[in-house]
Amino acid sequence: MSKSFLFLVDGMALAYRSHYAFIRSNLKNSEGIPTGPILGFANTLEKLLQEHEPSHIAVAWDTDKPTFRHEMDDDYKANRPPQPEELTIGIPLIKEMIEGYGIKNIEQDGYEADDIIGTIAEGANAEDVDVFLVTPDKDFMQLVHDHITMYKPDNQNGGFNKIDREGVKDYFGVYPEKVIDVLAILGDTSDNIPGVKGIGKKGAPKLINEYGSLEAAIEDAPNMSSKRHREGLQEYEEEALHAKEMVTIKTDVPNTVEWEQLEWGGAHDEELGTFFKRMEFRTLTKKYLGEKVTRSADKKSEPADKNQADLFIADDDTDEESPLQKYDEDIVSYELVDTSKAIKTLVEKLSGKERLCFDTETDGVDPMENELVGISLATTPGVAYYIPVNVEGGIPEKEALDILTPLFEDEDTLKIAHHYKFDYMMLNRAGLEVQGPAFDTMIAAYLIDADQKLKMDTLAEEYLDYECIPITDLIGEGRKQKSMDEIDAADIKIYACEDADITLRLYERLSDALEEDDLDDIAETLEFPLMEVLAEMEMNGILLDKEMLEEFSTELREELLELEDTIYEKAGTEFNINSPKQLGEVLFDKMGLPAGKKTKTGQYSTAESVLKKLASDYEIPDLILEYRALKKLKSTYVDALPKLINNETGRIHTSFNQSIAATGRLSSSNPNLQNIPIRTKRGREIRKAFIADEGYQLLSADYSQVELRVIASIAEDENMMEAFNNDEDIHSRTAKEIFELDDIEDVTSNHRRKAKEVNFGIPYGVSAYGLANRLNISNEEGKEMIEQYFERFPGIQEYIDETKNFVKENGYVKTLLGRRRYIPQINSGNWNVRSFAERTAINMPIQGTAADIIKQAMIDIQQYLEEHELDTSMLLQVHDELIFEVPVDEADDVPAKLQELMEEAYELACPLKVDMGLADDWLEAH
Repeated sequence: MSKSFLFLVDGMALAYRSHYAFIRSNLKNSEGIPTGPILGFANTLEKLLQEHEPSHIAVAWDTDKPTFRHEMDDDYKANRPPQPEELTIGIPLIKEMIEGYGIKNIEQDGYEADDIIGTIAEGANAEDVDVFLVTPDKDFMQLVHDHITMYKPDNQNGGFNKIDREGVKDYFGVYPEKVIDVLAILGDTSDNIPGVKGIGKKGAPKLINEYGSLEAAIEDAPNMSSKRHREGLQEYEEEALHAKEMVTIKTDVPNTVEWEQLEWGGAHDEELGTFFKRMEFRTLTKKYLGEKVTRSADKKSEPADKNQADLFIADDDTDEESPLQKYDEDIVSYELVDTSKAIKTLVEKLSGKERLCFDTETDGVDPMENELVGISLATTPGVAYYIPVNVEGGIPEKEALDILTPLFEDEDTLKIAHHYKFDYMMLNRAGLEVQGPAFDTMIAAYLIDADQKLKMDTLAEEYLDYECIPITDLIGEGRKQKSMDEIDAADIKIYACEDADITLRLYERLSDALEEDDLDDIAETLEFPLMEVLAEMEMNGILLDKEMLEEFSTELREELLELEDTIYEKAGTEFNINSPKQLGEVLFDKMGLPAGKKTKTGQYSTAESVLKKLASDYEIPDLILEYRALKKLKSTYVDALPKLINNETGRIHTSFNQSIAATGRLSSSNPNLQNIPIRTKRGREIRKAFIADEGYQLLSADYSQVELRVIASIAEDENMMEAFNNDEDIHSRTAKEIFELDDIEDVTSNHRRKAKEVNFGIPYGVSAYGLANRLNISNEEGKEMIEQYFERFPGIQEYIDETKNFVKENGYVKTLLGRRRYIPQINSGNWNVRSFAERTAINMPIQGTAADIIKQAMIDIQQYLEEHELDTSMLLQVHDELIFEVPVDEADDVPAKLQELMEEAYELACPLKVDMGLADDWLEAH
């Protein structure tokens, strides 16, 4: 009996990989079908089939229906962005192509491709069957054993990397049977599965090798000598055990196809060739039909970049552009500068130049915690210098920076960097203050197209046709990854110099692109000046009252215990409230509550939406919701925030992200201080823990209804502008108009509540159904309210119609200050995609202009504080609110000036209004 070789392909993972590999080529056939994902997938299959000749093969897919993991956790994959339109169009065509290859597509509602593959692989675990899992997903390593091998696509060289048991050990530090335990500790941010904070890629396998399992490690946590491990496992025990359930691939999916049914008899040449002819893939068409195919002169259906196509074994007669350039020592000059004398010579050589591009190498990615390892400089493309500091063979940091100071403090020289804020902070903390005008290639690329990837390596390929040296070539990856300070300076030189050199070359391309798109003004007057403002705010940090949070944590623990007892009493039994399975059985089997329909996984849904529906009629679902809310409050904020206090400053230092939200809004991370709860009484108490230092007070300055003032101004709607100009309550005025009341005094609280939903919903495309659902009214009443709104505020309807027409004609929308957002989906043939694009187009000028206004205010305020040498400092930006720390002796004058600067940041047709509050803590100030 001949040997059987079963190949199981992770369809969704390879489809996404194909999409991103060809994303910059923008491949389309003459029908307008985006063909990049299809070509990438085809080339991967061609490689697989030709080199490995499987006897059995299938491609497994996720479905668009919720799985048992979604039932277990409402937050599962909640942070993932919507599927790219190219894949929405391309995946059905990929499936059609797979059938042409004579290969089965398999999927099953309630389960993911991982589980289907795991089940089939286990079923084929016999002596005469070797199983190969074709996927880039590391989670599959838990399935590897003597007869199951993982084939991971190789991004660098094409083909596949074979990962067996020893390969898993090299990657994770444990053998396959322990991978689940390691994954549980690490969590998975892409799937929104939290793990154990404070234990990373090195610590997790070490723990599992020592204790044998996650459960054993948790049990012995109180006795561990490592504070991080001890506290992490005790604090995040439930999260880790839950994560273990979530990351475990099922191997017992019912009614799954048997491996014997996946025998491969070869491709259906005519069917497959006809498909490739339609896609306009020349070489593949010729292979299967024996004929050539012509293509439209203005549409490319194969890669414009041969090297990129090589990652997927591109057609061998692609004849467009040459391969990507790479580092070539004969073309560039990269020099190691490792003595004080050499630095002085370099400073003399570079002084007086119009521009200076710089980059820092560090021993980590936190600018408030980590240290400098080196600095690279460039003023001419192709020529760069690397200065190592704080490492063996390097120069003492202070000595090097003292010599470099005149170069960085020259106010006539343009300073260029990629992620300028990070490098600015690293140098600032080391004692060197960068001065003069700034240019950030990351921010420039973000302004040009906020949806493109902003990593320097990606931009180098996109704009320069250049492939950068991967960081992994230098420091490695996985468990064996090193820190930059462990690498020899001579080895870092080429990588670091290339960073400065390529950033300088990007500057030349991106500065021209900004000017071509009329974005140079918003870059130079708003985004680039804001970088240093944000850096100062991050370095300022904010003080936290640890004692208050410790007391609050104790209160919440007691409340949770009381709630547990009440829930057990109402349920008539004790059970694990955190287990969706046990909770479902208690609510729907034991207590007989309605809406207890089981899913295909055999479990009941206990999602928040289900419990909310039941809570109006039953007490226990409401108690469960309260329990969950308090538990999340305790773990996510009350217990977590004190652990993030910087040991050196004694403060919390968030990071403000300038290039994430396509609307231009700032976001906050590590920790996210823009997400501190405000809607519930208990949640609001967390703000009480953010306090002013002794001799200071916190000042809250909050723009009032800024987005509504913006839309009234953009739309030039007379009724809405009149309300703001008369300083009326806009929601009461709206209620008066849409409910046709005689006077604003006739507006009830219920009227105002409904009007508020209308005000915030309609300008962003809320439907009659959506409005009715929010307000718990009939669809007909929702429809009437929308009609009344547009009748009383006709300028808003005109704005919506004009914006839709503008974006369809131009492909983008823009804010009042000139920020653009491109919306290519506006002409999609898919109604849902097109409707979403229209709502995005309507929203962006409003939200984006509001974001631009507060950014301008922040720049004006920082300039005022510095010019007048005040001790007041700006600490936080939270949506439309700014938080300051004001010395007591400046509290009489400064707040009024800051209010004036915020209200005059930009002149709208409706006046800007700022509400101010001064107190010892954030809650009271707000």
